Amino acid sequence: MTYRLLALNIDGTILNSQGRITKETKEAIQFVKNKGVYVTLVTNRHFPSARKIARSLKVHPTMLITHSGGFIASSVDKPVLDRRLSEEKTFNLIQLLENFNCHIRILHERFSIGNRVKLPNNIVAKTMLKTGEPLFYPVQFVDSLGDALRDEPVSTPKIEVYFADKREKEYAEQTIASAVKDIEWFSYPNENRCYITPKGANKASGIRYVASQLGIPMEDVVSIGNCYDDIEMIEQAGMGVAMGHSPTNLKMLADWVTRSNNENGVAYMIKELFRKQQRLGYLNQLDGTRLN
Repeated sequence: MTYRLLALNIDGTILNSQGRITKETKEAIQFVKNKGVYVTLVTNRHFPSARKIARSLKVHPTMLITHSGGFIASSVDKPVLDRRLSEEKTFNLIQLLENFNCHIRILHERFSIGNRVKLPNNIVAKTMLKTGEPLFYPVQFVDSLGDALRDEPVSTPKIEVYFADKREKEYAEQTIASAVKDIEWFSYPNENRCYITPKGANKASGIRYVASQLGIPMEDVVSIGNCYDDIEMIEQAGMGVAMGHSPTNLKMLADWVTRSNNENGVAYMIKELFRKQQRLGYLNQLDGTRLN
């Protein structure tokens, strides 16, 4: 089997538990690029953060699948796919969410704006430190998001929400997911966070879109992930790979379970899977020779 597209999740996949990319991972990604394979990142992160990672891996410019599949671009100014919640829908969602005890972040491709709410265990601060916000990505906090949006409306690819407790999250999901149409509500099991994107915007649909733009069938795609929202993209790829520390149900659905992110699982999988695959340009030359 010849694979032509490699889609890599970032957090928990490319990055180890210290939030770093190892030398082995960088070398493996360069190895597969030299084979002629198109490499992209597929992530919940906003575009500037993903672009920073892509540049460190030397896979830029490429079509990066960001904002959980809502914003796909090589440049922030020229997206190839831009699915977003309208200004009206964003405002209505914020109005509803502000009735709950939660921290809300509107993730635009150029900036982030959130409400000032203190939650237990400081989970918001921990999450922001983990993602390593680029210095050029403005982050603003306001007392009332509803008031801020009334003055300056925003259309966004994604809204992240961090709830005070599980009961509050479940109640919000029951209320909002049923009241607001044409949205994707993804809730992390065993965590008090979720995110909202436009209907049809998810990691799997993002990979399908990039593959179609490149003329690559899904059976020629390798997807690697470690989280619950990676399930569809792993199921739909020709080769779906789960990291060794992934949840059990994700590993059961995968075609391959590699090592964990702290054991260079991405590097190990790439070297094993692509070791015998000829460079794609070389295969094309052989096809041309046979035709002649």
